Amino acid sequence: MTSDNSGMPRKNIHAFWLFFPAASLFAALTVPLSVFSVLSGTGWPPGLLGAGHGHELIFGFALALVAGYTLGPQPYRVLTVLFVLWLLARVSWILAPESLAAQLLSPAFALLLARHAVPRFQAAKKWRNRVAGPLILLLCLLSAVFWLASNTPAASTPAFPDSRQVLTTAIVGLLLLMTFIGGRIIAPAVAGTLEKRGIPLEARVQPRVEGTLLATLLLALLLSFLPIATPAVGMLLLVSGFLIVFRTVRWKLWHCRNRPDLLALAIGYLWLASGAVASGFSLLNKSDPIPYMHLTTVGALGTLSTGVMLRLAWQRARRMTPPGWQVVGIASGMAVAAIARFYAGQTPFLEPAALWLSAASWSLTYGFVALQVALLFRHGQNRRK
Repeated sequence: MTSDNSGMPRKNIHAFWLFFPAASLFAALTVPLSVFSVLSGTGWPPGLLGAGHGHELIFGFALALVAGYTLGPQPYRVLTVLFVLWLLARVSWILAPESLAAQLLSPAFALLLARHAVPRFQAAKKWRNRVAGPLILLLCLLSAVFWLASNTPAASTPAFPDSRQVLTTAIVGLLLLMTFIGGRIIAPAVAGTLEKRGIPLEARVQPRVEGTLLATLLLALLLSFLPIATPAVGMLLLVSGFLIVFRTVRWKLWHCRNRPDLLALAIGYLWLASGAVASGFSLLNKSDPIPYMHLTTVGALGTLSTGVMLRLAWQRARRMTPPGWQVVGIASGMAVAAIARFYAGQTPFLEPAALWLSAASWSLTYGFVALQVALLFRHGQNRRK
């Protein structure tokens, strides 16, 4: 508890208790709605058609996850403003994506999130530890760039990226952010588990590997704005994929069979590698990378985000790791969703069964996580009374 200038007590609440269940529920609803909007022939809801689907999963869902993970304890008034702005942005975009409210509220939420989240990373001294702040800022700014690419005369010039290219760049940014944060979560947790069993782990954060990996993905991110650099981006993504596998192997996760929560996070980390490699090959072959990037946005983002949400909620509410059956269930659900979406390929709507299977598995998994986090929050609140 903190106090304001008047000396009156002011309660803070962890941002993840608000944004994690909201983001999970949003993910569970939007993906099947986006499939319905096309396959039903109704075009409803209009905000989830075409690039709108990607916009909401990145600048709506993923940024809500960023808010929940990075903001930490905040005053109610700060979280209320952020959450209401996020909610209004999502509703207005889904129902009326071309309205002025939708076009302004989404970038407004992203920029306000950057205002509160980015300064939390500025105290770090090493560049590797400071990379999260600028990266979050870039992802938030890309929300405004998406608006510019869709609504301004500059969008018609060859030098300005179109909305699809903005989404591709944002996915590379998410890949980089998950690589950094995922490694910082997994490495110390694995080291602590192995130490309890008397097994030394010299390769923890692996600063040289991490530094090379971050530099590789940062270069890929910057070059992704330039269509002429597509082959170079593809090669950099291939290199990053192999580095992620190399780093994961050095963690000796086969000694952590008693920690399914860590194994599930490691699976999510390896989904990053598969997404990077598949996207890299597609760029080198001059094919559309977006279908292959679903290995990152579904497999990696889905597995890592659900694993982290459950882990944080169980630790805060009950001081324990999540039950093995929950961890195995969500990792399996995300694997089904990712594989089914990958099978649907470049023309997913010609494979409606695979697309619906992917959407259903994704939605059921996130629906369960939303319910579980809400129940754990209620348990934690009751325990404090």
